[in-house]
Amino acid sequence: MPTHRLAVRNFLDGPALTPADLTMVFLVREDGDRPDRPMPTIVVGEIPKSVHELAALGIRSVKIFAGSRLRDARASQSVSSHGLMMRAIRQVKETEPGIAVMTETCLCSHTDTGECFLTSCGAPDIEATAEVLGEQAVAQADAGADIVGPAAMIPGTTAAVRAALDTAGHTDVAIMPHLIFNSALYEGYRTTMGAAPASGQRAFQIAPGRADQAVQTGLGFVREGADMLLLEPALFSVDTLLRLRKLCAAALMPFSVSGEYQRLTSDGDVRPLAEAFTMLKRAGGDRIITYGAVEIARRL
Repeated sequence: MPTHRLAVRNFLDGPALTPADLTMVFLVREDGDRPDRPMPTIVVGEIPKSVHELAALGIRSVKIFAGSRLRDARASQSVSSHGLMMRAIRQVKETEPGIAVMTETCLCSHTDTGECFLTSCGAPDIEATAEVLGEQAVAQADAGADIVGPAAMIPGTTAAVRAALDTAGHTDVAIMPHLIFNSALYEGYRTTMGAAPASGQRAFQIAPGRADQAVQTGLGFVREGADMLLLEPALFSVDTLLRLRKLCAAALMPFSVSGEYQRLTSDGDVRPLAEAFTMLKRAGGDRIITYGAVEIARRL
């Protein structure tokens, strides 16, 4: 094969990674909470400056994670219109209405156990969990969320969220369930957000070797009404991404989680992360959700 000139090689490179391909992650904390956490965090008052930078760089979406300072067995603060998540959503939308706001719709940062579900008699209470997740999604949509993200991995909860949104008049709010492989790569996030489960495990997450289960679970979410799917950890779910790309029309969003960000930017160089995301785009990812969106966009 001939060696081409640089101009020819550049011409044949194919679609490049762009800032619009990236979704920035905000881990939101309350003012006065300890800032010394494994992952970068932000307070609501800092959101306008950060969102203006996103827009200036060409990043068009943000994924928000936010918990409750006061937690209880019923995750009651998760549905409060004054909760941290709702305040963060409103701040983004007031600053840059055109930025698409994605949320995490889950209970792990609101329960006193750090579990993703409510319990009854020591066992997961699926019906009660689905009801609260629906209420949480409506509260997030009321605040301005464009895409809500059921993350409990519990069958039936996507349908419950869709029904709750439709009943509340939010038929145009999209749903992006999290399709999650169990992994040690979440520890940075869990420590930062205080979302480590008391049981030490996530009962509904998929074992790393169960690729068929992951595909069927994703297709199940789509049948329940999912508009798009979040796949995590991004680099450990590429095979699932490729298979789902052939089997469904839903948008697929790899989420490069805290451990991937920490390891691939350990020396301050984001090039390995950008190279990984180019591969994810090549594999069929519609957008890549990442803590490194701003750093990569600056470099691009």
